[in-house]
Amino acid sequence: MIELTLGPHYGFSLLFLKFSKVYGPVFTLYFGTKPTVILHGYEAVKEALIDHGEEFAERGSFPVAEKINKDLGIVFSHGNRWKEIRRFTLTTLRNLGMGKRNIEDRVQEEARCLVEELRKTNGSPCDPTFILGCAPCNVICSIIFQNRFDYKDQDFLNLMEKLNENMKILSSPWTQFCSFFPVLIDYCPGSHTTLAKNVYHIRNYLLKKIKEHQESLDVTNPRDFIDYYLIKWKQENHNPHSEFTLENLSITVTDLFGAGTETTSTTLRYALLLLLKCPEVTAKVQEEIDRVVGKHRSPCMQDRSRMPYTDAMIHEVQRFIDLIPTNLPHAVTCDIKFRNYLIPKVIETHFHGSSDMQNRGDLECDSTCADSLHLHDKEHNFHCVCTVLDMTTFFIRENGCVQERA
Repeated sequence: MIELTLGPHYGFSLLFLKFSKVYGPVFTLYFGTKPTVILHGYEAVKEALIDHGEEFAERGSFPVAEKINKDLGIVFSHGNRWKEIRRFTLTTLRNLGMGKRNIEDRVQEEARCLVEELRKTNGSPCDPTFILGCAPCNVICSIIFQNRFDYKDQDFLNLMEKLNENMKILSSPWTQFCSFFPVLIDYCPGSHTTLAKNVYHIRNYLLKKIKEHQESLDVTNPRDFIDYYLIKWKQENHNPHSEFTLENLSITVTDLFGAGTETTSTTLRYALLLLLKCPEVTAKVQEEIDRVVGKHRSPCMQDRSRMPYTDAMIHEVQRFIDLIPTNLPHAVTCDIKFRNYLIPKVIETHFHGSSDMQNRGDLECDSTCADSLHLHDKEHNFHCVCTVLDMTTFFIRENGCVQERA
């Protein structure tokens, strides 16, 4: 398995697809010395995460991250700790306006700042990767710290640099190799040591911001995520087994930055790329925006119902890019019989839903963009390919993405 995954023409997605054609949608692979059950395809993943959501709700092992996070935070924690922190995070994000008008105002403000930054290029060729990362990161900053940063603020630049570098390291073959053989983490040099240094740098910066919040905290008027957490921390001070510690706060905030920034910026980047490749789609989207939104105000969520083509395009981009196809590793909470296979509690599980996302039989290509966006069904109606239940396993499960759920 190691040889295949590290080869220049292979990746997990392609390998899982090849193996599923031979062995079916449920099969076992050995990652190093560790047996792992693979559930491949939309139907198998949906059955596991919807019909047996409670049994498949445990987080699997990711040794490199666990070494750094100490089983804290919201991404790599387990059991009751994970449930408590996730429940609190969801509630707090909703209190701060996720999915409501006040968070929409923050997104609109950041979108205007992003457009201004792009205008500064004066139409000359540029790499928008960094700018597209700044926008979602700043929206998260406004939720975590109350305030956004200027794109040239040095603290903000340092934060972005560390986050971007960490995402590259976590996606690297070496990190995968260390996950297969965790003993290497303590005894071998490599990029995982840079990952740890970056995380500690981010955490120290966050602890400084947390201290500032402690000094100015008004429990009757919480301003942001950190304030809400500090109030909860004070309420739980009498409980020696409380999961709400300052260390857990810093790691949870780091998780929110890491997950929210990279996923959104990658989607934006691919959307631009696909729109460049499909100028006829771009023209139709632009026409709909001009007709519904106009040129003198920012778009808002109320516009969505009147913009079916743009809505379909955004969902189709999410289908096409196959973001996080294998998701994070999972485990079952108990021994379970699934499709005539017994999956023991000690066995790790990977969900891979991209095959059906890339090949849906009810769709056909737009004739002018055959290799890219599928914006029509066979009756040539606009078709939002991706729903919350079939976009990716990143969103399908009961304990899926916090930002999507909020």
